[in-house]
Amino acid sequence: MNFRIPVFTDDPGWHGKRLKEAFAVRGYEAEFISLKDCALNLASNGKPAVLIPGFEEGLPDGVFVRGVPGGTLQQVIARLDILHALKLLGVTVYNDGRTVERTVDKAMTSFLLHLNNVPTPNTWVCESRGQAHELILRETMAGRTLVIKPLFGSQGKGVRKLEQGMPFPVPMEEHVDGLYYLQSYIDSGEGAWHDHRVFVINGKAVAAMKRYGSHWVNNVAQGGRCESITARGELATLAEAAASAVNADYCGVDIIRDSDGKLYVLEVNSIPAWKGLQGVAGLDVAQALVDDFLAHISARPTLAAVS
Repeated sequence: MNFRIPVFTDDPGWHGKRLKEAFAVRGYEAEFISLKDCALNLASNGKPAVLIPGFEEGLPDGVFVRGVPGGTLQQVIARLDILHALKLLGVTVYNDGRTVERTVDKAMTSFLLHLNNVPTPNTWVCESRGQAHELILRETMAGRTLVIKPLFGSQGKGVRKLEQGMPFPVPMEEHVDGLYYLQSYIDSGEGAWHDHRVFVINGKAVAAMKRYGSHWVNNVAQGGRCESITARGELATLAEAAASAVNADYCGVDIIRDSDGKLYVLEVNSIPAWKGLQGVAGLDVAQALVDDFLAHISARPTLAAVS
């Protein structure tokens, strides 16, 4: 077994440091590598079909995906191709390319949640300005508030509410980029805004927190305050169902409770941050992730004639 593990990231930061320490506890060395520096090698020269810096003579047993760099559509597809190819070659990819694709795309996440009967806000996705205008008018004239979000993005950037009488969003303005991803606004309590982040590893909710904000966007990056809560009951069950819907090895699930007490899954993040959660939870999240990752490697089937 190879005791060196690539951690795919362009910005190790706090999370990378925690993962490196957790791998070291188990006798492994984490090596930070950018997917931009990897390549496909489909020549008949005896080298691995996927070239990873430092692993030119043989593929690792597993790779930990901590970040997929942005770029042009072609660049992003090529980087995801690396993850897909590694999995096809028998390498444990945690989370794999398919899960990353499903969760980085909010429309597909919403579709999969809906398909699997996981409660999530009413959602509409379209390119047509006419269709979006008709929808926004219908909903806001009925007294319902909508939220417009970028299809790709995190940390609450580019998210805003649409209410009756507000200017119609311009299709090419910053963050919207010619597409309308719209959801019904779930009010968690005007002036007492809060939601929940539940961390799921290997199908089980292992830690959770409640996030309070001075704004209806309760993301920690937007200044939200974190409070530890127990990961159990309906909240845990819903988070586990969301993780299963996108087939995630691990993820952070954002859940909101409306004024009537009903829970809705807002997002599923397959490359989640956990610094805020670590600050309030008793669980060592990085160690739990590393231990589950190594268990996946130990449990993987043996492939014949893979070079």
